[in-house]
Amino acid sequence: MKARIATLVMAALLVLYLVFVTNYAILLINSAELLAKALGFALVVLPGIGAWVLIADLVFVVRGERLLRQLGVEGGLPVDTLPRMPSGRADPAAADAEFPRYQAEVEADPGSWRAWLRLGLAYDASGDRRRARWATRRAIALHRSAPA
Repeated sequence: MKARIATLVMAALLVLYLVFVTNYAILLINSAELLAKALGFALVVLPGIGAWVLIADLVFVVRGERLLRQLGVEGGLPVDTLPRMPSGRADPAAADAEFPRYQAEVEADPGSWRAWLRLGLAYDASGDRRRARWATRRAIALHRSAPA
């Protein structure tokens, strides 16, 4: 729940920032100076990129959570028995020891979104967020391409 609140707060702050940048860009575009106009048009690009990144990330989170819920309903989520560090995160050494099991599951069935999602959870437990997102994106793509 804390992560969801933090995500919403960060998204709201980004939206606020994008509103201010867009407003400043409009002020610059309406200026009489040519350089100010050029900077204003350049600033219009930044809110567009920021909005695109925000929307893409929120869509990723919603789709990932949907898959996690479905996997949980099916009883396919891995049981979390990893020891915890004082921060509450899983001990990376213990997570790394369990990782080969999930990697082998994906190698055995590379077309399974469930295996890819579990691999993403294993990457996350090991502290490799970049690969966790990559594996989760793969799971989402496989789920979306599967026949209904």
